[in-house]
Amino acid sequence: MTDDTLRSVEITRIGPARFKATNARGGETFFGTGGEDPDFTPVELLLAAMAGCSALDVEAITHKRARSTAFDVRAEGRKVRDEQGNHLTGIRISFDVAFPEGPDGDAARGRLQSAIEMSRDRLCTVSRTVQLGEPVTYEQTPDGPRTA
Repeated sequence: MTDDTLRSVEITRIGPARFKATNARGGETFFGTGGEDPDFTPVELLLAAMAGCSALDVEAITHKRARSTAFDVRAEGRKVRDEQGNHLTGIRISFDVAFPEGPDGDAARGRLQSAIEMSRDRLCTVSRTVQLGEPVTYEQTPDGPRTA
């Protein structure tokens, strides 16, 4: 029996401060420290994941009424270091969506705010996990460090 609820990615170092993430379907993305290369930082990936998750939710709900003519989402937050360690504060996800004129566009515009709220309050797994503050377990593999 397979666990269809499990989600995972594998991370492999590909250079100094550069890594590759691979999902179970073979998709890849790259990240690093944000130095000279254009790779995303892990914080940028988190922001992209929250915005992307909600964008998919909101699009699915509103596009039942009308297809948008523009659909842009911005995610931002301030990286701080305080007594709780490094973390983001003031996380904000902003939607700039346009729909065509007419009754279908009006219906989609009328549904936009509730779609955003549904994503924030119930649908988006990524931002919901951040909001709920699920504990994260860090561990070393049972075999310990490898030798090269």
